[in-house]
Amino acid sequence: MSIPNEALQKLMQEIEARATFSQQQLQIVKSQMAAKKRDIRLLQLTSKELDTLPKSTRVYEGVGKMFVMEDLDSVLTRLDNEKKSAEGDIKDLQKKFTYLETTFEKAQDNLNQILSRR
Repeated sequence: MSIPNEALQKLMQEIEARATFSQQQLQIVKSQMAAKKRDIRLLQLTSKELDTLPKSTRVYEGVGKMFVMEDLDSVLTRLDNEKKSAEGDIKDLQKKFTYLETTFEKAQDNLNQILSRR
């Protein structure tokens, strides 16, 4: 059973477009994961520095163009929550990365099958 050339060409273009889109999305997800990992590292370093301070130390947090005094414990709690949130985001991005990787590989396999039939 032979597929007409026009239909085959259209099918190849669609598969190539899907592969290209998946590859672009893979790069975006990689950069997002790297940014989240940098954020986590920054949060860890900040928490480590704050842990060395005595509990009675005044800590100021930047809010716009001013600073607001916060409890050391509340700042550490906020940093920990942000870290957990970023780790959850990385897990979600990893799932998305796996899906996009599979989509790209399937598109490549489909293209190879079409080209081998010709």
